Amino acid sequence: MALLSSPRPLPTHFSASTSTSLLVRRRPITACQVCTPKQPLHESTLNVAEGFAEDELWAAACLRVRSFYQFKPTTFGLQDHKKFLAEREFEAIKERVGGKRKGFGRVSCINATVPLSQFSSLSFPADDLCASCKFTDNGEDRVVVGTLDLNQCVSLPDEIAGRRPEAIGADFARAYLSNVCVAKELHRNGLGHALVAKSKLVARDWGISDLYVHVAVDNEPAKQLYMKSGFVYESDEPAWQARFLDRPRRLLLWFGIPGVQL
Repeated sequence: MALLSSPRPLPTHFSASTSTSLLVRRRPITACQVCTPKQPLHESTLNVAEGFAEDELWAAACLRVRSFYQFKPTTFGLQDHKKFLAEREFEAIKERVGGKRKGFGRVSCINATVPLSQFSSLSFPADDLCASCKFTDNGEDRVVVGTLDLNQCVSLPDEIAGRRPEAIGADFARAYLSNVCVAKELHRNGLGHALVAKSKLVARDWGISDLYVHVAVDNEPAKQLYMKSGFVYESDEPAWQARFLDRPRRLLLWFGIPGVQL
């Protein structure tokens, strides 16, 4: 699953010579899109949790750059450009999680991580992933292999807003998923489902009653992932807005968090 949500992940790839806008403005999820791994992950080693430490947030930012951009290997200064993009996303994550982004309530960066040692037993190359997205947790080297943001807010910038809850509660009981992505080397390991499931639990703890995600209209893998996770269609983006923003048109999907009453 590479890109699974809309504002920060999805169906359009960016080259190193194109826009350097924040990943927050990118396409939606496409987790199970590309390839089937030759060897699955061991579920017992997978950890899906909120990230707080700066080195883990940096690793998540690097994974988003790997997932949301497509670079030409011959691009001049490629590594410097990747670092620049990662630094921008890292600062944006810290700002959102730290409660400093205007218009947002709580924001959580939720990551799927596995021990670095597990990659030595896999039968496919993952050197770049391990080098780019590694961090240390309690003395153990781990790798961020999936990430998303859970945003408590009325709406996301440049995105259509959800309708629920109506009137009272929209400012604190509505949330959106964004920047959803999974390392391309590990598609079809259920990481997208695990990330979404964890986000639902965190949202419930926050008192969120209505959870939304934007997905590109032509992103079938992402739509299937969300539908299987219980999301349903609510509305879609006007064609003129998609043309104005120069991106694929988005659908808005909704999920009602059970057990939350306003």
